[in-house]
Amino acid sequence: MLDLLRTFTGCPAGPLQHLVLPHATLILYPSADAIVVLDASNLELIRVLAFHEVFPSSQNQGESVSCIAVDPVMKIIVASMNSQIAAWSLSGVQSDTWRIHSSLVLPDGDLVTALDCRSAGLLSVGSQSGLSVYTLILENDLLTWSKKWSARVVTPSIAKFAPTLAYIVTTSSQTQGIPHPRPVTNVVWRYSTSSRSDDPTLFTITSDSALRVFIPVVDSAHRLQLHLTIDPFTSLTSPAASQLPTHVESKVMWLDREVIGPDIKSVLTASAVPRLREVKEGEWDLFLRVFADGSLLLSAVANIDCKPPTLLRQFTISHSPPGVLFPLPSNLYLLPRRNAAGLILVTSPPLRTFDISAATLLNGRSDTLQLVAAGSEKVPWEDSKILNFVRTPAGRGVAVVRADGGETWMVTDSGSNLSRLDSWSSADQVVVLDGGKLVATYSSKSAILTLHSNPPSTLRIPCVSCLFSIPSRLEHESIVGLTEDKFLFHIHISGSPDPTLTLYSYNSLPLAQTPKLIIPVDPMAWSRTATLEEHDNLLSISENGELCFWTLYHGRTPGWRCTGSVRTGRTDFRIARCSSAKKSALVSSHPDGQELTIWDSNESEFASGLEHQRIFSASEPIYDLDWTSTPDNQSILAVGFAHHVELLCQQRKTYFGDDPGWAICFKIEVGRYVPYPISDSIWLANGSLLVGAGHHMFLYGQAPSYEPDASSDSLFVHVARNNGPLQDYNPQMLLQCLLWGKISLVKRIITSLGKAINESDGFHWRPLAVEDYLQQNEMLELTKKPARRYNILFGSAERSEPADDEAFSRSFVESLIERLEAQPLPHLTPNEHAHLIVLVQTVLEIDEQQRALDANGLRYVLSMRSFYILNRRIASDPSSPSSDGEIPRQTGWRKRLRYRDMIWAFHSESQELLLNISASACNGKMLWSDARALGVFIWLNSVDTMRSQMETIARNEYMAGGNRDPVACSLFYFALGKVKLVHGLWRQAAWHKEQSVMLKFLANDFTQPRWRTAALKNAYALLGKQRFEYAAAFFLLGGSLKDAVTVCMKQLSDFQLAIALARVVEQGNDGPILRDILNNTVLPTAFREGNRWLGSWAFWLLRRKDLSVRILLTPLRDLADSLGMQVQEIGEPHFDDPSLALLFSQLRSKTLQTATGTSEISGRREFNFVLQVARVFCRMGCHALALDLVRSWSFERPTAIVHIDAGAGNGLIARPSSPLSSHKSLAADSFLRRRSSILIDIDVAYTTPPTTPSRKRSLERVVPHDVAQETIKEGDLVARKAGLGSLIKSAKHDVQVPEFNMNAFF
Repeated sequence: MLDLLRTFTGCPAGPLQHLVLPHATLILYPSADAIVVLDASNLELIRVLAFHEVFPSSQNQGESVSCIAVDPVMKIIVASMNSQIAAWSLSGVQSDTWRIHSSLVLPDGDLVTALDCRSAGLLSVGSQSGLSVYTLILENDLLTWSKKWSARVVTPSIAKFAPTLAYIVTTSSQTQGIPHPRPVTNVVWRYSTSSRSDDPTLFTITSDSALRVFIPVVDSAHRLQLHLTIDPFTSLTSPAASQLPTHVESKVMWLDREVIGPDIKSVLTASAVPRLREVKEGEWDLFLRVFADGSLLLSAVANIDCKPPTLLRQFTISHSPPGVLFPLPSNLYLLPRRNAAGLILVTSPPLRTFDISAATLLNGRSDTLQLVAAGSEKVPWEDSKILNFVRTPAGRGVAVVRADGGETWMVTDSGSNLSRLDSWSSADQVVVLDGGKLVATYSSKSAILTLHSNPPSTLRIPCVSCLFSIPSRLEHESIVGLTEDKFLFHIHISGSPDPTLTLYSYNSLPLAQTPKLIIPVDPMAWSRTATLEEHDNLLSISENGELCFWTLYHGRTPGWRCTGSVRTGRTDFRIARCSSAKKSALVSSHPDGQELTIWDSNESEFASGLEHQRIFSASEPIYDLDWTSTPDNQSILAVGFAHHVELLCQQRKTYFGDDPGWAICFKIEVGRYVPYPISDSIWLANGSLLVGAGHHMFLYGQAPSYEPDASSDSLFVHVARNNGPLQDYNPQMLLQCLLWGKISLVKRIITSLGKAINESDGFHWRPLAVEDYLQQNEMLELTKKPARRYNILFGSAERSEPADDEAFSRSFVESLIERLEAQPLPHLTPNEHAHLIVLVQTVLEIDEQQRALDANGLRYVLSMRSFYILNRRIASDPSSPSSDGEIPRQTGWRKRLRYRDMIWAFHSESQELLLNISASACNGKMLWSDARALGVFIWLNSVDTMRSQMETIARNEYMAGGNRDPVACSLFYFALGKVKLVHGLWRQAAWHKEQSVMLKFLANDFTQPRWRTAALKNAYALLGKQRFEYAAAFFLLGGSLKDAVTVCMKQLSDFQLAIALARVVEQGNDGPILRDILNNTVLPTAFREGNRWLGSWAFWLLRRKDLSVRILLTPLRDLADSLGMQVQEIGEPHFDDPSLALLFSQLRSKTLQTATGTSEISGRREFNFVLQVARVFCRMGCHALALDLVRSWSFERPTAIVHIDAGAGNGLIARPSSPLSSHKSLAADSFLRRRSSILIDIDVAYTTPPTTPSRKRSLERVVPHDVAQETIKEGDLVARKAGLGSLIKSAKHDVQVPEFNMNAFF
């Protein structure tokens, strides 16, 4: 996803320390108030140890770490700042974690000047007062440093223990003074394990790069004597020495035999190198010198361990060509490479690490050193705290604003590196232009904007609160500034050779009220298009939370033009950001902490614009937001917290899932590296993210060596796979094609999938052309069996490729499923893979059943099988769905099908077949829980079928389990009126403690009022015992259906059970109890939850088919007000389901009533609805289907029918008035000609349940004035004034005539 590509932790100014661990070799150096720990092999950051972790009072004091030391045995790092000493140790539990070890404060503010730490817990401290030695003790269960020895010496700059811990050497004064002609810059103790003496040898290096060898005197081991001096000239032969200047600059170091010895041994094991064998057997000490020309000189000293030491011999081994190591570093370190052969050479400054081999080093080859990694160069004010970042519009340049100045950087190496360009000392506002090549700073004190060009250009402007750059048609990018009183000025920069600042315009946004906030748009998508005016430049937010998008236009009077707005309803916001793709993120206050919301600019009556909402606790505040864009214009939001950054990307919508619209796709944990809080994070070009914490910078991105088939996707590829267009074979694409009637296309895709899987060179999918999705739907062909192809009979003898219909067979599908189960397709989650297999099986079954299912039946079957797949997978694997390399998206176990899926079955004409398929899905034993999950009694239309199915459920409930309890089935049998059957079942329940009582009670005649009353009394008694289902059964036994359904809805919370009882007992859909349930329970629930599917079904059963259509597109609040429904809260509109358009297209002209409802929906609203569905298709990854929708959707609609007072002649309640009162005749409407028939149901009585007088009055109200006013503006509705009443009356009379002419309606 995103890797840590570079860390900018400062360049070491002095010597390094190193620590050898079993798995890595670390280097350490001080940087401001912290110690930087790097991996020596590649300079990757391991950890930054901040001094304030141990001494919190030192934070933000501007002090720096002066000395560091390392204990290689106890793995302790010691650092000092002023008189304070802090120590960290490597955790024994987590080997890569550093923990605070101990601390020490010198008395009287004594400043620490030198440190050294060795095994056994010894710490030498050089200070202004002298030299001290401390030991580590345990006091009160705390590690404490205790002083054991001290000496008054001149302030030491270096203090080092001897390997034997018997001596300490300092560079200022010792018990025996060792004079040097030049200042000593470094000292090294040499200890040989092969020597028979414990006396160490001391190497000193002076400022002229001369190395001197001091060996203990034979009779006085505590005295050291100079035995050898190695300088640049004595190390070279005469011809080489004559070519060097008199004062040559060089650096020298001793090659520790403990480090280089194992590498020499491994080389000798692989091959015989004579010179290496001499070095090893002679136990020579090697010294490496680097000259200013970059050449390496390797020399040796023999016989240091011999006695007497007068036998020392020095000679040159090799001298490499110039340029091997350039520029000349100040410090050299040869370190072992852990878990690999070879050595590591680390230099500083500049900080670099090289691979080096003993064999190539001894041969003096030009390729002796192989550069592995290089640290950042020295930057002015690099120890100063980072305040924020400022980037160019395209993200190719960035300015780092620090507390004491700043610098500009250019993005290089495809976003994987930064190159420093310029710096400045101080500024109040900074803007960076032209990829970082130009920078302008603003001083509030002088009110002058300065362009740092050559020569500089200045411009006096009003006091500004914000500066940013935008693309320009000129040679340079331009500058936009925002004043404190919300005025905007636009500044152009003239061309080369002398760029000059010029004020272009000064104005404000054309708003009635001054906005609360004006911010620049994050412009990370601008660089990918040629036109500049298409993108927004500013986002303004009003006091009431309305977002307005603004772009700068150029004309005679330059100004700002609003390109859109969104009403968020958020007022108390503290952070806001807008992307160039018009995605806006707001952070506002919330009672539980902070609320993060993401808004889309496409706001309409079908979409509020809100795409994501998440509440963060007050303990986890959000500090920063920043947007970037992928090459296909998808937005990614970086949400910055104190120690980590979360990357949010939009998630593809699914047909069955309720996943959040946005989800975390990656999380950057900066806290694992540094203890500082994040000061800012900003997106750069190529999807790189720059994070600043303290005075350090971290560059995250995709490595240049990334390959598309790598194990982990890049960020942009991951986002595209989660929200981009789907492959043709993706189950969601196949499912939507099946729902929209593209059966042949699905079979073609499945056939192509089988061929692609069987290819010998692996799976390679060849996408279908977009034109394949634009063909006419084949749903009408479901009832026709494809004709056989006989053209081969008259063709040539050569066999042609079989057509898709011929290739699609049971044997082919079974083979494909076997391959899919054995080899899952790439980039499909386990759920998607299971869906794909089931869809393939379903299409085969449909094909083999000679397409007996109608279109709606097919939609129900697809949804039902997907429902069972999801539940079974989740039950077996709670973490499903997930896939390798992806963050799991949580999908919960569902109790039932969505009402949407039930409504497909309700409008199907294959309900008998659907019932059989549903029973098979339940293993032939459908219980009530299964019937409720599948909505059987919602979608069944036949009363006889409902009674038969309820009897089946009752029998299955009785047979379920081993007891055969009559209580479990009594409710259903009583609803069917089969009391005697239940009585017979009780005869067989000898085990039941209530058998005798129930046998006696059920033997009575419940047609008599006496026993009905007794049944009701028992029902109330059962309610008191909370046996609710049994109580409902006794209410039915007592003839009180109303009480029974009330118990089902209130106590059992099962309105489906109430619906089933009412429809079965009342023998249809016109009973008062059912209508009461629909009016007072189902419809309020549908409005409260925003469920238009449920509301449409309820209106259809209430024989208000016009409202069944209107609810699909009409705002629920307007519809509720027109119906007088007392609904306090209207749920989310749920227009994110493309199947709503499918249902609307089916119902809008199915009957005269639905045609009436369609005519009362404005053309503009239908147009916006189709656009919303197309956007939802794109959010689902079905872009081709979105194109097909907008291309093929017909806006020909029946005109509105004049208000008919259906109650005038029969005393029924009149229909409520519609938002439109203007109508025209249907005679000329071409919409109805597209249907072969239309049901005449206008004469069906429109009845409503008993309502209060206020509700009756409200049914006759017209819509609010603003809605009516909106419809008047519709050009397609103005002419809808015609008397259809006479036409309907004539239709009623014509129905009685045998030769009725349907053409009268067209």
